[in-house]
Parts: sequence; C-alpha cells; structure tokens
Amino acid sequence: MAPSVEAIVVDNASQDGTVERVPRGVRTIANQENLGFAAAVNQGVRATDAEFVLLLNPDAEVRTAVDDLVAASRQYGLAAGQLVDETGKAQRGFTIRRFPTPVSLGFELFGINRLWRSNKVNRRYRYLDRDLEAGGAVEQPAGAFLMFRRDVWEALGGFDESFYPVWFEDVDFCRRAVDKGYGIEYVPAVKAEHVGGHSVSRIPEGCRAVYWCASLLKYASKHFRSLGYRGICMAVVLTSWPRAVAGMIRTRSFTPIKACIQIVGSAGWRLVSAQRSGAGLRRES
Repeated sequence: MAPSVEAIVVDNASQDGTVERVPRGVRTIANQENLGFAAAVNQGVRATDAEFVLLLNPDAEVRTAVDDLVAASRQYGLAAGQLVDETGKAQRGFTIRRFPTPVSLGFELFGINRLWRSNKVNRRYRYLDRDLEAGGAVEQPAGAFLMFRRDVWEALGGFDESFYPVWFEDVDFCRRAVDKGYGIEYVPAVKAEHVGGHSVSRIPEGCRAVYWCASLLKYASKHFRSLGYRGICMAVVLTSWPRAVAGMIRTRSFTPIKACIQIVGSAGWRLVSAQRSGAGLRRES
C-alpha cells in the first residue's frame, strides 16, 4: 500500500468476525450497533483529513490503480470506476444509473422493469442505452465504488443519515452534489470486482421491504415535486399488498403482512398529510 493511502474500515456491528480479520495496522472503527451505511461513511470521512475519499463496499475489491479516479475527482468533484463481476463483465444496470424519476420508481414498484426490462423507462434509468466502456459524465454511480473530494462532502454536510440502514443514501448524495454544481465522472478503466448483496442479504426479508420503502419515500420527499411525491406514496400503497401476499406464500409466514401494514400506514399517512422530508418509517435495528 502506498504511504499516501490510508485505509479505514468501519464495521457496523457485524457478526461474522470482520473486525478480527482486518489486517494489523489498518485503522478500524467498530460500532456496537448498526448505524447504517450513511452514518458509517460519515464516520470514516471524519476519521481522516485526506483530500480524496474512496468508498468501497466490503463485497468489492479494487482490480486496477485508482489514479485516474483521483484525477477525475480533482477536476469534477466526484468520480466512479466500473463495477464488474467475477468474469470481468461490467455490471450493467447497477454500476451507473440516471437519477430516478417518479415514473422510473413507479415502474420499479409495479414490477414493470423486472418483467419488461427493455422498456424505454428502464433503459434510460439503468443506462442500458450507454456503452459502459465509454467514460464521461454520469448522474448516479453506485456508492459501492465512489470517490469524492473532501470539500464536496463538507459542502453537502456529508451523507444524510436518515436513510437507514441502507438504500438511496448514495443517490441522494449524488443528487445534492449535482444540484450544487459539482460533476460526476465515470472512469471505466478503473475497475472493482463486486459480488453484490453481501450486507443486504443479512437483513431479514420483512425488514428489507420496510427499509427499502422508507428510503424510497425519503428520497421522493426530498427531490420530487408534490405531484410526483404523492404519486410515489400512492404507488407504494397499491403495490405493498400483492407483494406481501406473494411474500407470505413464499415464506409461509405472516411476517410480510406485518411489514406491509407498517409500510402502507406510513405511505398512506404521508399521502393524506402531504408530509415531506423528515418523516419516515420507524427505525429498527
């Protein structure tokens, strides 16, 4: 490791012995409870005075030098490399995306993008219309492999920790950065192998749905106008029940129904009260 590089591991109360496996000499922040991805990122950034910060998920491994990311971050503010699978193939649809719109999120909620992947909305949202070997400006790279200048993080007030424990916090960070005039550069020559779903898979299925909808509603409340926001609230209400029934059949338990009641209650309350940023589903550990 180059002397100018400082590695910091932030462990969110993992139960798999991660802390014990961290190499000697690597600074480790071991949280006693899961504070969420956004809070862990902020902890890591505060623990260093480095000019450039590279976020790297525990299920990602850098395969190339990152000098080009540093150069791009220096020029634009933020930069991202290409996430690839174990065969070296780019993870199309995940490594970079455009910012979500009420329509694209509605298509996600109703399962249209899963059933009809080639539809125009999904192709645009997931950059399926772009050559992933061509660099240039992008809207929203995955937070699993993202570099930014420290002054950008400071100007934005860090990651929004109300996105808990995960989902949409990286989208929100990129959206706020672009809104402030910073650029985000995609540098496909810099690559990291990514497994995907390492941490999310450990979240119980019922809680997973609650957390995802909570973060989705939070993002919509911050970045969509009233009509789009209300549309997302309605879509959450309409799609939660069939998803819960399917989940109940699949898991042979009532847990999905319990999660559905919580999701529908929150989304419904937001819909009728027009409650925007600041409200959300109950935080659970």
